[in-house]
Amino acid sequence: MKSKKFISTAKDVINLEIKALQQLKKNINSSFDKAVIQIAKCQSKIILCGVGKSGLIASKIASTLASVGTPSFYVSASEASHGDLGMISKKDILILISNSGETNELKNIIQYSKRNKILLIGIVSKRDSVLYRASDIKLTIPKVSEAEGIVPTASTTSQLALGDALAIATMRYKKFGKMDFKKLHPAGSLGSQLRTVEDIMVTGKKIPYVNENMQMSKAFKILAEKKLGFLIVRNKSKFTTGIITDGQIRRYSQKNLNFRSLPVKKIMTKKPISIDKNEFAAKALNLMNSKKITSLAVINKKKPLITIGVIHIHTILQSNIS
Repeated sequence: MKSKKFISTAKDVINLEIKALQQLKKNINSSFDKAVIQIAKCQSKIILCGVGKSGLIASKIASTLASVGTPSFYVSASEASHGDLGMISKKDILILISNSGETNELKNIIQYSKRNKILLIGIVSKRDSVLYRASDIKLTIPKVSEAEGIVPTASTTSQLALGDALAIATMRYKKFGKMDFKKLHPAGSLGSQLRTVEDIMVTGKKIPYVNENMQMSKAFKILAEKKLGFLIVRNKSKFTTGIITDGQIRRYSQKNLNFRSLPVKKIMTKKPISIDKNEFAAKALNLMNSKKITSLAVINKKKPLITIGVIHIHTILQSNIS
């Protein structure tokens, strides 16, 4: 069979969808603002529903909304008419997606929303459709040309983009930030990159504290006991005054045979590099790499002289943070 090149076909489809998105961008109006405000203020659930390809888009939008802090669920249009309407409560917001707005499976859901006075947001192309007329907030998608004239491509791309825009706009309206996002994404590489220093730092009795006037011979025992390869040095007020690493000790021992009798403050590095507990662990790793060190004192920026934890480069790497 003679080989064919389909690059031109790929570009044609992509250009078709780009054109649809450009039309959608021009079509955004005040109805979008109304939809975002209602979604953000919803005290219950956002229910999304569609049929066929629009149903798949509805499912994806529900997932995206949920991931940015807006409880959302997808309900199958066909199953809704066989009992699943009971999943939709009066305090919910219903988002129905249909290119034509005349899909039979949606009509029962529309009637249910009207009987129960459930806010209905319609994402639809045809303005003379049942869905358009029934919607309390109408989000219209411009009529577009589909691939080969029949395959849902440009229309579903527009639906997806509008759903993404709703999710991000709602996220901003609710001031849902990175720390909120982290709470909903604890697993996977994304969750790892959003972990903070506080999430993985060593705390409490595990921190290798020593007093600055302690003899190095006693400090050795604490170094061996804590097994972190460094010591956090404090004064009598428990303010951090320095740090000692095992590397420093090795180098100093080669120069001074009597260093075991010296006080810790004679050997320590003053003003150790520290990081706030709320910084991302990835930033801690970058700081260590740039300073060519393997550990950091962790502070609360409101009390910068007190070490509340320590973080080691091995802990960061074991947490799959890069």
